[in-house]
Amino acid sequence: MATAYQERPTRPGPPPAAAEPSIGDLVGEIGQDLTGLVRTEIELAKAELKQESAKAGKAAGMLGGAGYAGHMVLLFGSLTAVFALAHVVDIAWAALIVTALWAAAGAALYVSGRAGWRNVHLKPEQAVESLKEDARWARHPTS
Repeated sequence: MATAYQERPTRPGPPPAAAEPSIGDLVGEIGQDLTGLVRTEIELAKAELKQESAKAGKAAGMLGGAGYAGHMVLLFGSLTAVFALAHVVDIAWAALIVTALWAAAGAALYVSGRAGWRNVHLKPEQAVESLKEDARWARHPTS
């Protein structure tokens, strides 16, 4: 026998009024926010250092080329002196011209590499500025 009264499924009522978070919850949220902030700042610093490392690598390559060209200047300069003493005119002039070309190449590479080093900034500027902004915000939060 079926009864005339059937139970209706109960619907959930409105949620209870949200209580204010406890101090422990707030401290936990602050800790999570600070952790996220520090991770973000570290990633920013890594990206900046990677960019600056690429610049430093290019400048180092130019200076390495200048060092090699300097070695060639010494080599051909020495050969020029030897040939100048052994054969007074023809071979010595040829060696001197090659030496002058290597000297010009070395000077150009040195100037280019030195200029490249001036553009390298190993201090992660954006990360430092962002950390300063975070410190200012932490001292005087607006929200």
